[in-house]
Amino acid sequence: MSTPRIAVIIGSTRKTRFADKPAQWFMDQVAEHADLDFELVDLRDQDLPFFDEAASNLWAPSSDPRAVAWQHKLAGFDGFVFVVAEYNHSITGALKNALDQAYKEWNRKPMAALAYGGVGGARAVEQLRLIAVELQMVPLRNAVHIGGGDFMKVSPLGEDAPMSAIEDHLKGSVKGMLGELTFWARLLKDAPKP
Repeated sequence: MSTPRIAVIIGSTRKTRFADKPAQWFMDQVAEHADLDFELVDLRDQDLPFFDEAASNLWAPSSDPRAVAWQHKLAGFDGFVFVVAEYNHSITGALKNALDQAYKEWNRKPMAALAYGGVGGARAVEQLRLIAVELQMVPLRNAVHIGGGDFMKVSPLGEDAPMSAIEDHLKGSVKGMLGELTFWARLLKDAPKP
């Protein structure tokens, strides 16, 4: 069995986003993870239009070549880790649009989250899990949350310390999430898709 491929999707596109710091830290944590192959996917690089198709690609092929290119990219992955910023108790508009641009390509694949914000992005992750259920993904219980004092320690809004300053608080969550992600990615990799 080939190694499952996991996209680590940065879900914020703002110029001043914080996402790059935890995303790079996470990629460093999983660099030697032998059971999964991780690739960083930045929504800034995807040139996605606002969703404007006749219907979801479950029902009708997408007409915009940028949406089709996104669907092809997603189809090559066996699971997803979303780097989630919490905006007004939810996910970013850019991430919601990226989710809406595909359907079949998300189906029967696990999704996990690395989230940040005042309460660790927990409300955004809950919104993301609801969307994931509709897209027939397998939302994982375990997630990594950077919130409260830890967020202010590493955020430019606070001390802007390196991620290493808080990583001892996060490693248990990373380990739990990776164990669950590995299990589901292997189980679902060769499962028939709808």
